[in-house]
Amino acid sequence: MADETLTPVIVQDVGTDRVLMLAYANEEALERTRETGEAWFWSRSRGELWHKGATSGNTMAVEEIADDCDGDALLYRVRPDGPACHTGAESCFAPWLWRIVAERAATRPEGSYVARILDGGPPAAARKVGEEGLEAALAAVTESDERLVEELADLWFSSYVLLAARGLQPSAVEEELRRRHAAAQ
Repeated sequence: MADETLTPVIVQDVGTDRVLMLAYANEEALERTRETGEAWFWSRSRGELWHKGATSGNTMAVEEIADDCDGDALLYRVRPDGPACHTGAESCFAPWLWRIVAERAATRPEGSYVARILDGGPPAAARKVGEEGLEAALAAVTESDERLVEELADLWFSSYVLLAARGLQPSAVEEELRRRHAAAQ
């Protein structure tokens, strides 16, 4: 493999246009992608061909392959079946906080605050959102800007945990906000 050229592959969701990940392909990975219609890459860390989703089940149906103008990078436009990121996040380019929450939701490490809330299911996560929302509202009226920021941070974090508890992604909320904005135009 040392002599073989690796080509960077940008992977984009064909339904949302969201960039999901960056990977690398050699000729064999590209050939298998074209043959099977599913994404194949070269794993630089393992030094082997990698069928996306072979272990996780989170495959990617490739609908289009495009070269960039210089011919030194590829774009796979895909329909993902599950999260792209090994952390459980929809995208490897997800906000860092969501990547942490998604990873903890997937692995449930002992002693993890996220895992403890998720063990209580959506009702426990919803209670935390309610508590933090009330604390943020009170801080906005009676406390300093710093306290308001602290309470809003707790609220945002708790909102991510609630999304994870329901098996949802932050992109669902983002899409709803985009839809509302477009409707208001």
